[in-house]
Amino acid sequence: MTMLTQSPTKPREITSGTKEWADYNVNCVKGCFHNCRYCYAKMMAKRFGRCNEDTWKEMVVNNDAVENTYRKYNGRVMFPSTHDIVEDTAVKEACFIVIKKLLESGNETLITTKPKLSITKAIIKQFRPYISQIQFRFTITSLNNELLSFWEPNAPNYEERLASLKYAYNKGFKTSVSIEPFLDYNPEKLIKSVATYVTESIWLGPMNYIPQNGLANKDKQHYFEIRKNYENAHLQKIYTALVDFPLIRFKDSMTNRLGITDCNKYRI
Repeated sequence: MTMLTQSPTKPREITSGTKEWADYNVNCVKGCFHNCRYCYAKMMAKRFGRCNEDTWKEMVVNNDAVENTYRKYNGRVMFPSTHDIVEDTAVKEACFIVIKKLLESGNETLITTKPKLSITKAIIKQFRPYISQIQFRFTITSLNNELLSFWEPNAPNYEERLASLKYAYNKGFKTSVSIEPFLDYNPEKLIKSVATYVTESIWLGPMNYIPQNGLANKDKQHYFEIRKNYENAHLQKIYTALVDFPLIRFKDSMTNRLGITDCNKYRI
């Protein structure tokens, strides 16, 4: 069973998803408790019969991935990319084992998470000796906890995610933020709220998979509103307003829609 996948690394290749961030992706759990409505990994798992809407949030440790030996890879490794690191004892233990193996092998490791503060503190406490190899990429998609609770039902709220970002920054770790998908119609206020605590980059992108069929009547208005965020005219307005902001990196899923191919010269 393959636990690690390689992404192409041509510097100006049109990419998508995790390929923009890392050369390799590592995961050690199936499913994700956060149960985000827009999750691509959940969509694919449902399509191929590996879960349903109810069972995706039941996280199951992939023991083969935990027991795997991770060598030193040629390029950055992202962990995780299809699940998160949560307080469940078995999941947390598995994730920490894999992080330890990656770091001990000398890998530059991008830790991606919708962060819970207790997990962030535990990672920093245990892996401080590897501070030069670690960059955190915290996903913070909205200032509005009502939006977060709808789109990312079991994930931490805005305040806890911001607290994790501040904590990692104050402890001297490399920090970055993913605002993908941006859930606020205008993400500029959110960007300004996190920028002070970011050392590397702030990534902005749209929601790529928005279902139109099979929606509950009570949910339809949320989907109607979110589509307004990603109309091309609105994306262009946001791009124009933020293109000179020094930390901003636009996801290719956004710039491709706008016919822009010369941004993100420094992907960090």
